Amino acid sequence: MKQQEQWTSKIGFILAAAGSAIGIGAIWKFPYMAGTNGGGIFLLLFILLTLLIGAPMLLAEFIIGRSTQKDAISAYRELAKGSKWHYIGVLGVVISFILLSFYSVVGGWIVTYLWKSVTGGLSNYTLAEFSGLFEQTIADPFQAVLAQFIFLGITVWVVQAGVQSGLEKSSKILMPLLFIIFFVLLVRSVTLEGAYEGVMYFLKPDPSLITPNAFLLALGMALFSLSVGISIMVTYSSYLEKGEDLIRSAGSVVVLNIIISSLAGLVIFPAVFALGLQPDEGPGLVFVVLPAVFQELPLGGFFLILFLVLLLFATLTSAFSILEIIVAVIVKGNPERRRKVAVITGLIIFMLGIPSAISFGVLSDVTIAGLTIFDAADFLVSNIGLPLGALLISFFVGFRIPKNILEDEFFQGSRVKKSLFQIWYFLIRYVIPIGIFLVFVHSLGFFK
Repeated sequence: MKQQEQWTSKIGFILAAAGSAIGIGAIWKFPYMAGTNGGGIFLLLFILLTLLIGAPMLLAEFIIGRSTQKDAISAYRELAKGSKWHYIGVLGVVISFILLSFYSVVGGWIVTYLWKSVTGGLSNYTLAEFSGLFEQTIADPFQAVLAQFIFLGITVWVVQAGVQSGLEKSSKILMPLLFIIFFVLLVRSVTLEGAYEGVMYFLKPDPSLITPNAFLLALGMALFSLSVGISIMVTYSSYLEKGEDLIRSAGSVVVLNIIISSLAGLVIFPAVFALGLQPDEGPGLVFVVLPAVFQELPLGGFFLILFLVLLLFATLTSAFSILEIIVAVIVKGNPERRRKVAVITGLIIFMLGIPSAISFGVLSDVTIAGLTIFDAADFLVSNIGLPLGALLISFFVGFRIPKNILEDEFFQGSRVKKSLFQIWYFLIRYVIPIGIFLVFVHSLGFFK
């Protein structure tokens, strides 16, 4: 059944798609990966690989969704009747369940930190004490589960309202606010005494710091920072009118993603360098180092609240898209079922995520292949599910969909040179599968 819901405007679609891509990865994961892999050279590799590989993959998912106007499973079934290719959509739905189950746990941590910052609970801590506070926060089972429930509750509330009243409306509010907060934080960060060193570290590439590991990590970040691999963008583009310019829309999402990732680095690294701290703190950069950094600044408590609000907005917009792919598959174009499906799905994901939420406390002794339940779920999604899904989608678009159909969809609503399609087709068929395969085997630890 064709989707009955539609985006009301092109900007609404672009902001929602960008919101999906601009999640906690851009603001949390990208800065610490850049900090541990050479700063400016990692940023340069990320930008180049996003344009060369990430953008063509994003456009491929847009083509699948808009051409069929159907949910993630039905879209593949429509384009490859009588085959098993629709299991790409099934894989995307399964991975989305697992992803949101632990992603909501991290969202809960942000909710907790925001509450603590608003109520003054993050005052007068040293860097070491912030480290202990983070360990205490994630180990408290009641606090972790309650915060996860609150985060998922907000997500369900938006998604159940529908494409126009929920996803599009929230994106039109949250994304501009996100940029405003980013601008305020950026001005504060780069005007700190000693901030110049941090700006240069992030913006000045040092070719001597290029390593095979940094290259593959940047490639993985470029691919998955755009939410490609689990058919989220297939779902979002299925709500587009047939005449929309997919190339321009994909370009807008890519540019916004690069801008946000760059802004995150320009907010974080100047502040870190200004206070004499190291940029290679890893995953604890946001929850341990930054609160300590903000505490040392005039009006630091206010700026910490702003940063946590920013982080929460970005995390929520991604959560909306992850839940939407599941809801869309079950609803199958019947909007009257959306509210019930969203609530029930949210409750199932909440129950599924409880083990991850308490895996740093009550279930800390329970491990899977040496990993906590949270880390095992993360590994399953990030190292197996996402790259496998992206690889299958590249094969599907490059070798299963007839070239003439791809060409028709590529140019529908767009005015670009014919040579651009030939370049995109070559990349999607030959270059991108090799790149994704390298990321896949690297993420599984076959080579470093």
